Amino acid sequence: MFTIEHEFDATVITLVDEGETYLQEDVVVEVFEDCIVVQQVDPITDQPMRLTLSLQQSRDLAAALNLPEGSYRLAPGKTPA
Repeated sequence: MFTIEHEFDATVITLVDEGETYLQEDVVVEVFEDCIVVQQVDPITDQPMRLTLSLQQSRDLAAALNLPEGSYRLAPGKTPA
């Protein structure tokens, strides 16, 4: 399950882990004009862990999810298919 909320300066996507197996903490993705921040609370320390991606890194990640093993470079400004 996931939710999408549009705030003043970002779109916030929350990914909720559902199921009967071991569940992970919710993942919050904040999409800003110039970067994407991914956050998840560490269940051991109860502290948020954050990862900030540039927009190019996020495009590369999206493309990588659908490609076989290898090394790739997207053309500037090209969005993954």
